[in-house]
Amino acid sequence: MYKLPFYVGGQPVEKEEKIDVIYPYTQEKIGEVPKGSPEDVEKAVEKAKIGLKKLKELTAYEKYKILLKVANFLEERQEDFAKAIVYEVGKTIREARTEVQRAINTITFSAEEAKRIGGEYLPIDASPNGVGKRGFYFREPAGIAACITPFNFPLNLTAHKIAPAIAAGCPFILKPSERTPISPIMLCELFLEAGVPAEAVSVIPGFADVGQAMTTHPDVRVVSFTGSLKVGEIIAKQAGLKKLVMELGSNSAVVVDEDANLEIAAKKAVLGGFAVAGQVCISVQRILVHEKVADKFQKLLEEEVSKLKFGDPMNEETDVGPIIAVDEVNRIQSWIQEAVQKGAKVVKGGECAECKTVFKPTIVSDIPEDAKLFYEEAFAPVVTVKRFKDIDEALKLVNKSNYGLQVGVFTNNIKNAWKFIENAQVGGVIINDIPTFRADHMPYGGVKGSGIGREGPKFAIEDYTEIKTVMFDLNT
Repeated sequence: MYKLPFYVGGQPVEKEEKIDVIYPYTQEKIGEVPKGSPEDVEKAVEKAKIGLKKLKELTAYEKYKILLKVANFLEERQEDFAKAIVYEVGKTIREARTEVQRAINTITFSAEEAKRIGGEYLPIDASPNGVGKRGFYFREPAGIAACITPFNFPLNLTAHKIAPAIAAGCPFILKPSERTPISPIMLCELFLEAGVPAEAVSVIPGFADVGQAMTTHPDVRVVSFTGSLKVGEIIAKQAGLKKLVMELGSNSAVVVDEDANLEIAAKKAVLGGFAVAGQVCISVQRILVHEKVADKFQKLLEEEVSKLKFGDPMNEETDVGPIIAVDEVNRIQSWIQEAVQKGAKVVKGGECAECKTVFKPTIVSDIPEDAKLFYEEAFAPVVTVKRFKDIDEALKLVNKSNYGLQVGVFTNNIKNAWKFIENAQVGGVIINDIPTFRADHMPYGGVKGSGIGREGPKFAIEDYTEIKTVMFDLNT
């Protein structure tokens, strides 16, 4: 049983009212944390003001060393963190270990970027009124950062927010998902252990009232949020004049052109569609296949799905674990039923396995464009298949979405590849791989309903800092 406090300005807090943490596979309680409140946020902000001053006193090298120490601590305790992720998320143990490794990389990248936050000399005399003037700019911390993370990558997405914040010199207040607060609290404890000024570290589990208190507080300067489009829109309207970084999900498409390597495309589509039981923002959801190769590809896809083992996430052989909660299972079943009523066909899966939260890997073919499975984010182990006649139709289908995070395009036609690179309304175009690909140091984010801003330590730091311009007049 995990029993952890939360932290306000680096100090542990206990309360009578708790949030229960439920193991998705068995629906049993595996932990509890105190329930935070807006009053706790107010206290955290006051502490963070002190933390901001203390972080400014640290050199770039000192921040680098502290973050590197966090990464080393995490590497030493990676199996403990992996097991915690399995119990709170329901990921398979292999997926959980991968997340821990990614978090180590994310924190290490952030440590390295702490040494690279600089500026640039400005040729002021390039302007007619700049004669005799010299200038430059540099970056300084934007201020207190409010960070809100989802359930599906509780460790690595937390690392993506709080490690760049410390690298930039910004104290943070973190609200993890109420479903998965264990590993984020454990990670914040490592930050404190490594020497981050205590006042700069707050992690407050809670619900919407805590998130609202964080994002609307006038002394918070940066809001970094990963979650649903609906909540993101609410935050954007309420936050006021703050820097916003938002990753709001997608219904990512894979395009399989007529000249693509179908075997590789099928294998990778299955990898991207069913990892973490499909609960990934860039999970493969819409597979668009050229009509000339559609039958062959779908057969290969079905064969690959048949190889997947689903069930107990602690079993080393399991490929697909449970969905986070029973109500999410009910939702996806209703979406599948709606698609079938509109003419789609369930060719694989479509039902629960031995327990209520393990949903069999599912393929839905002939998906109509007006079905929720096509235009909304499924966030479940379900992929849909739709045929297209030519590359222009495929591009149109990709763009026919309120989302625009990443797209994967399997093609050996350089002109078709460039057509997507230039015209796909997304934040990332992945050629001959799935949209689920992400390296943790690359710029990552979307357009349209998928959000604003970019993650990846170097790019997140741009949002955690402000530019200050300096100019000297040498004429006097």
